[in-house]
Amino acid sequence: MQDSFDVTTIVFLALAVFVIWRLRSVLGQKTGHERPPIDPFTRRETADPARPGANGADNVVRLPSAGIDRPAAPPASTPPADRWAGVAEPNSAVARGLDEIAKAEPDFDARGFVEGAKAAYEMIVTAFAQGDRETLKNLLSRDVFDGFERAIADRESRGEKAETTFVSIDKAELVSVETRNRVAQVSVRFLSKLITATRDASGKVIDGNPETVVDVTDVWTFARTLGSRDPNWQLVATEAGQ
Repeated sequence: MQDSFDVTTIVFLALAVFVIWRLRSVLGQKTGHERPPIDPFTRRETADPARPGANGADNVVRLPSAGIDRPAAPPASTPPADRWAGVAEPNSAVARGLDEIAKAEPDFDARGFVEGAKAAYEMIVTAFAQGDRETLKNLLSRDVFDGFERAIADRESRGEKAETTFVSIDKAELVSVETRNRVAQVSVRFLSKLITATRDASGKVIDGNPETVVDVTDVWTFARTLGSRDPNWQLVATEAGQ
């Protein structure tokens, strides 16, 4: 991605054991028209005052009914091979990874996760361009936030401003799903169209083009401890995709 959007070139290898996605929401669908950032956290079912982030500023990709602990119910029958249709190919590594998550949390909604991830992607990209540290702090793990904050501070020290406009998110697909020591890590490849530009202190465009739509590919990784009372997924890594 261009310098005006260098957030996607930063790779964060540290995985917080305390995990989120809303990066999605995260993880909304795009129509190709500019509009305000989407709040990916509206998928929550009920607010629990005792839960961190219950004041509405949490970074949440809600798994259906994931806010309470419950023993995993034994499967009544072998899940169908196409249970992840539209998200993963039958018997693929991604499908097997989703099966592992579903064993720990039978209510896991892979399609909802992808939609949430798309919303989180837009929100985080927009917040980074605007230098909105408060929004980023609520969406990122500490290590990832520190990296984003340094990039924003460097840009501000030069008197530069980044401009990013979403045109569309054309595709969001799961490319890797792994579970280690009860921590699930889900990587999502985003294919999007953006308008990006960086201006110097005088307002002159020094990178990008405010009139040109560019194709962007990014891979973001979200993680969460399965079985945790915390339904949040955290963004733990970003990289420019191929």
